[in-house]
Order: sequence, then C-alpha cells, then structure tokens
Amino acid sequence: MLGALTLEACRAMIANRLRTFLTMLGMVIGVGAVVLMLAVGEGTRVTIRKQVETLGTNIFMVLAGFQQSAGVRTGSGSRHTLTVADGKALLELDGVIRVSPIVNNNIQLVAGGQNWNCMVMGVNEMYLPLRDWTTSSGREMDALDIQSAARNVWLGQSTAKELFGSVDPVGQSIRLGRVPFTVAGVLASKGQSLDGRDQDDTAIVPISASQRYLVGSQFRGSIRMIMVQAENAQVMTQLQDELRRVLRERHHLTTDAQEDDFFINNMSALMETAENMARSMTLLLGAIASVSLCVGGIGIMNIMLVSVTERTREIGIRLSIGARQRDILTQFMLEAVLVSLTGGVLGLLTGSLGASLVSYFLKTSVHVTPFSLILSFTVSAGIGLFFGFYPAYKAAMQDPIEALRFQ
Repeated sequence: MLGALTLEACRAMIANRLRTFLTMLGMVIGVGAVVLMLAVGEGTRVTIRKQVETLGTNIFMVLAGFQQSAGVRTGSGSRHTLTVADGKALLELDGVIRVSPIVNNNIQLVAGGQNWNCMVMGVNEMYLPLRDWTTSSGREMDALDIQSAARNVWLGQSTAKELFGSVDPVGQSIRLGRVPFTVAGVLASKGQSLDGRDQDDTAIVPISASQRYLVGSQFRGSIRMIMVQAENAQVMTQLQDELRRVLRERHHLTTDAQEDDFFINNMSALMETAENMARSMTLLLGAIASVSLCVGGIGIMNIMLVSVTERTREIGIRLSIGARQRDILTQFMLEAVLVSLTGGVLGLLTGSLGASLVSYFLKTSVHVTPFSLILSFTVSAGIGLFFGFYPAYKAAMQDPIEALRFQ
C-alpha cells in the first residue's frame, strides 16, 4: 500500500515539474547554506586548534614577575624572579614530564653578506620535544650542548631563508651579535601563532650559551620564563596549584599577604576558550543559515495547500470510492517529504561543492563533517513532515460530497 502511495506521489510531482522544482529550490538553498556555514565554522575551529597546538600540548607558561618603582609597574618578565634552578625543581613534580627555562632577546644575525634581526631564544634540550618541534635538517639539541655551553644555533625556516636563501645552512658559521656560532640544524616549519606572529622567524641556542655569551645578567641564572609540560590534560588543574606552591616556597613567600612574584598561564585553558569561541561562531552561522530552511519549509506548505485546493475533486472521488482519510493524509505527507528530501539531497551536494569552492578560491580552511551532512538531511526530512502535515490533514478532512461539488 505504501509503495502504491509513494508511486502516486511521484506521479503528482512529475505532473507539475516546474512547481516541484521551485519548491525544492528553497530546500536546496537552505540545506546548502547550513552545510556551507557549518563547514566554515568547523574549518575555523580546526585552524584555531592547530595554531594553539603549535605551542605544544598540556603546557604551562610560568612568567617572571614585574617591577614597581615610584608607582610605575613594568610588564611581566621584567623582574628577575625565576631561575634555572626553579625549572629543575618543577621537573621533580609528579605529572611533569618536561621543563625548559627560557631567555630571549632580539639580536642581529650576520651570515656572509646577509644580516637579519630576530628573536633568539636560549632553551634546554627539552624545548623542542616539549613544543613537538622537529628539525628539517641537521640534528636536534642535546644535553651535551647545554652542559658545554656549545655555540650552536638552530634556525627557524624564515630566518634561514633570509640569511642563506635556498642553501642548506647546516655547518655554516654565523654571528649572533659579535659572537660566532655554528648552525647545527634548521627547524621544521611551525607557521603563524594565534597573534599572527611568524614562529619560524626565530633562532634557538643552548640556554647556557645564551647566558654566557648573549644576554648576561647581574643575577646569575635568572630567566624570563619557564615552559612546563604536563603528563596529560587531566592533571593540569591540580598541577597548576603544585607549581604555584613550589615556586612560592622557593621564593620564600611564606604568608598570604605576600603576592606571587610570577605568573602561571594554562595554555590548555587558552585552547578551550578559543574552541568555545569557534564553536559559538559555528552555532551562530548554522542558526542564521537555518532561517533559509524555515523559508523553504513555508514554501512547501504553501505549494501543498495550493495542490490540495486544485485536487479537491480528486480527493472527493478517492474518498467516495473507499479511500480512507489516513490514505489521503499519507499520500500528501509523502509528497511533502519527497519534495523536502530530494531538495535536501541536492542541498547536501550544493553545500559540499560550495565548501570546496570557498576553500579553493579564498584559500581558507573549510571542513564538511559527516555530522553536518546527517544533521542537515535529518532537518530537511523533519521540515517536510512538519510543514507538510497541515496541508495533508486539510486534504484528509475534506467532506466527500462537498469535494465532488467543487469546481
């Protein structure tokens, strides 16, 4: 019985091809818009996640405190409150797997006839694994480089290109300021950070060499910051309290009245905040696009009401020869759902194609997910049922005698 009603619904749709197509068009546009908007939102979320992950996973940034003089307070990192020894103490905590103390300064690099100013970072051998950063050529930093204060330098992709062009710089000699160093490796590309900074425009050296030759301080062993990597995301909250406790003990901050002389930033919290923002944007885009779905549903209801009016006499004949009200209801519901689903399928194809075109021409990250396809298709079916019910109910409730008299 259902098969016969479906066939009859298809014949009714084919008999009014142009009307059916125009009705479908609203669903095509609606579903396509939802798929495209969700794809753009998901692409943005993935891009943000990748940019945050370039910093490393499960990371804490411990920054030195600030100075205050005559009521004027300098920014974080301006006070010498952190030391290499602090980093070693934090590495002993349960749940900590890597720690790298960091000193940094902008220094002029000179190689042959070329020169370039970039951020030079003094780190230890754990820094590259901590940030999930590898070398594209040469070797990675090891503990011997730190122990011997080796004058070796690892160049970021952008810095290497500015100084050496397309030539592999490994083994070449360059000057950092006035101090000669040897290029031990070139770092793999990291791309831009969340703030738009080129992470490949950098150079790293052993922290011991940096403190000895480049950024000497009157406070022996003082550093700007410490990067700490936790074992997993589950221990982050508890570990943050432990980091604070250990640093306060080491800095002899024994009373609650004494403020911390350091700052601890949880980078996982930054990722969560960024993802929440991207998720909210995706929902907003999806909600805006879903308005066109409702417009398409209203179009279906409108056309189905017109169809009921035009076929009133046909409905009367069917009812008079034995058709039940539920048969009439089912037939018109099937017509509405078929129009909606067919428009939904075409909308999925249109939205996916639109996402590909946006990605190609705008060079932006766009991700069509199975969830968005399933959601859009399900919603289109639901709209067919919702907006098709009233016209179908109106058709089923026709009085056979009045319907036969209808001209």
